[in-house]
Amino acid sequence: MDATDRIEICLRDIIEGHDLQACPPRLKQAVVSAVFPGGARIRPRICLAVAEACAEERSEAADLAAASIELLHCGSLVHDDLPCFDDSPLRRGRASVHQAFGERLAVLAGDALIVLAFQALMRSAATAPGRLPDLIRIISRSVGMHQGIIAGQAWECEQTVDRVNYQQLKTGSLFAAATAAGAAIAGADTQAWWALGERIGSAYQVVDDILDVAGKTEAIGKPIGQDEARGHPSAVKDLGLQGARQHFQELMSGITDAIPPCPGRDHLRDRILEESNQLLPRAMAEHAA
Repeated sequence: MDATDRIEICLRDIIEGHDLQACPPRLKQAVVSAVFPGGARIRPRICLAVAEACAEERSEAADLAAASIELLHCGSLVHDDLPCFDDSPLRRGRASVHQAFGERLAVLAGDALIVLAFQALMRSAATAPGRLPDLIRIISRSVGMHQGIIAGQAWECEQTVDRVNYQQLKTGSLFAAATAAGAAIAGADTQAWWALGERIGSAYQVVDDILDVAGKTEAIGKPIGQDEARGHPSAVKDLGLQGARQHFQELMSGITDAIPPCPGRDHLRDRILEESNQLLPRAMAEHAA
């Protein structure tokens, strides 16, 4: 079973494993719509790849940690799409949760996914109790008001914002949680892995900035031109398309060099390079050149 299949099975087990009979039906529908069908699942796949590189055998604890990060990501997208933020009618090529179920249920669905992520994480205590404190510390940090996605979202409410800091919090923090959690599951030191995840998140955000200008709605599954319309900081705005593309390539070179020593370092490097080739489609690269 490959990583994507493991993640999908774990996510369905988490959501369907609760007493859904007691859940308001439309809230359940909104939560399911926010999670399935998923996007690239890049954050949980990175988490599992790091755990494997650090010699962690396939385990339920690793799957649960990876799935919890994906649930937090999905919850953040639901909130990000709300009328009070980006007011996006589309997500992953379909109606966003607030568009399909209304704003009230979208707020509740996003909240529910955050809680569900930590409920899932607690299940890892059954098989890896010694790893749980580190996992809670890492993942809660990535969503908090100081160094996480909540802080990143809140910077949109300020008059002035530093692009690098804003994007590091809003995007990089969950990538950092993915790499650090993968290392924690394997009992490895997490600090260097956190820094690696931040670098990956920076590269991913640059691609998102490029696609927001040069992509197509039908290809990326959400409206384009949102950074300009909402006044969000953007690498393209600061560097231009060509400069943003060059910055992406520089970030990717730094990422492969920054992988900490581990048994599966070479294989992980190859997987990261493979992911990078999929992040920036050839058409976008040529457009930016």
